[in-house]
Amino acid sequence: MKLGIVYHMPFWRDAGGTLREVEGSFARYVDSLAPYFDEISLCAPELSSAPSGEGTALRSRNVTLAALPEFAGPAQFYPRLATILPRLFRWVGSIDLLHCRVPTPAAVFAFQAARLRRRPAFVLVVGDLRALLPSMPYRGIKKVLWRAYTEFEETNVQRMADHALTFANGAALAAKHTRAGRPVIETTTTTVHAAEIATRADTCLGAPIRILTVSRIEPRKGLRVLPAVVRELVDSGIEVQLEVVGPTSGGPGEAERAAIVSEAARLDVGDRVTLTGAVALDRLLPMYAGHDVFVLPTLPGEGIPRVLLEAMSAGLPIVATRVAGIPGLVAHDINGLLVEQPTAAALSASVSRIVHDGALRQRLIAQGYDTARKHTLEAQAARMMEVVANRLQVALRRPVALPAV
Repeated sequence: MKLGIVYHMPFWRDAGGTLREVEGSFARYVDSLAPYFDEISLCAPELSSAPSGEGTALRSRNVTLAALPEFAGPAQFYPRLATILPRLFRWVGSIDLLHCRVPTPAAVFAFQAARLRRRPAFVLVVGDLRALLPSMPYRGIKKVLWRAYTEFEETNVQRMADHALTFANGAALAAKHTRAGRPVIETTTTTVHAAEIATRADTCLGAPIRILTVSRIEPRKGLRVLPAVVRELVDSGIEVQLEVVGPTSGGPGEAERAAIVSEAARLDVGDRVTLTGAVALDRLLPMYAGHDVFVLPTLPGEGIPRVLLEAMSAGLPIVATRVAGIPGLVAHDINGLLVEQPTAAALSASVSRIVHDGALRQRLIAQGYDTARKHTLEAQAARMMEVVANRLQVALRRPVALPAV
C-alpha cells in the first residue's frame, strides 16, 4: 500500500541525501504514519537551497519526495498551476491512497485527480482560514484578494470533507466541517513521542521566572501583548524573563517582530524579552525544560496548537486563550489556565496565580502529563489508521494496536 500525502511544508536534502523539513512537526507526523504503509510519497515543495538551521530529518526509510516547485504561499503557487497540474495528476496515478492535510493550495487539485482516478482519500483539517481574516494585516487590493482566496480555499476544504473520510484538529474544526450524514472525526495533532514525556513535578522554584512562548511570529498569534505582560509582572514584584521561539512568516511576520521589539523597548523590558527565531523541533523539545511557565496568547484561526502538548509533556503549566480548539484540550484550572481575551492584565494575572500557588501549579503539571500521555504521536497515528483501515477498507502493513493510556 502506497500512501501519498500532499501538503505545503517545504523539504530539502542535506549533504547525505536525507530529507529535512524546516519546522519539523510535519516530518514527525509523516514518520508516525510510515509503519502502516509500504511506501509514503510526499507531494510537497522542495527548497532550491538549504535554509539556515538544521531542520528536522525524516527518519523513515520508506518515505520519498515527489517534489513540487518551491512556493511560499498561494501568490507563488497559482502562477505555476499550469505546470503543477500535470505533475499532480501523474503523481496521483502512482499512489494507492491519498491523504490531504489542509488548508494547502495543491490539495483540492490532487483530491479531484484522485476522484477521477478512483483512488480512495482521507483528509486532515488543521486550520481555519476564515477565522483568521480579522487578524490579517492586509489593506486595499491585498485584503480583497486574500478574502477571495480564503473563500475559495474554505469552499474546497468543505467539498473535500463532504466527499471523503475527514479528520479535524480539535472539536471546533470538526463541528465546523460536519454535515448531515457526513460526520468529521475529531483528532488532536501532536509531535510528542511517549518516551519524551518528562517527570519533573514542579517549576517556578527560583528567580527569575522563565516564561516561554513557541509560535510563528505573525499577526494572528497575538504576540504583541507579551512585552506588556512582562511589564505588569515585573511591576507586581515577579522577576521574569520571556523567550519567544519561532520563525517570522513573510512580510507581516517581520512587521510583527519589529513591533514586539519596539514595544519591549518602549516599556523598558527589552532586556527581559528574547526573540530566538526558528529552532528545529528535535532541538526545540529539550528547550521546554529550561522554562517555568508556557504562555500562548493566540487569536482565532487554529485547531489545537501542537505546542500546548509539547509544553504539557515537558512539565510546564500553561496559560492560553480560550479560542478555536484549545478548550477541547485545556480544561481551565485542571491542566492549564484559560483567558477569555489575551490582554496583558488577564495573561499576567494567570501567570501570577501559577507563580504564587504551588498546589495549583503542581496540579496543572500533573494533569498536563496525563493529557500528553493520551495524545502521543503513537496514539494519534493508531487511532487514525484504525478508522482509515475500517472505513476505507484498505490493508495496512502493520495491524493497528491502540496504545494503552
